[in-house]
Amino acid sequence: MADSTFTFRVDEELKAAFAEIAAAQEHTAAQLLRVLMRDAVQGWRESQEHDTWFRNEVEQGVGEADDPAIDRLPHDRVLSSWRQQRAELERRAAGRTA
Repeated sequence: MADSTFTFRVDEELKAAFAEIAAAQEHTAAQLLRVLMRDAVQGWRESQEHDTWFRNEVEQGVGEADDPAIDRLPHDRVLSSWRQQRAELERRAAGRTA
């Protein structure tokens, strides 16, 4: 990959403070800018990948919710199962504190 120059204007005070921070990390300002740019690009790409994955998951879920062939559990059955699990956990927790 060929290097290229990236030029932009920045307030002199900000430039000096940034150069000082870079030096404290044993980098030049240019090196630290490259690190920051790489991190920004990587973060953006990861964000976009996650967004794509999430949208696909939602699409799949909506598709399944709309599909009449999908077996559904009645609310009472789910609630009953949850209550049994909770009672069991409470029973086990009570045995540990006694």
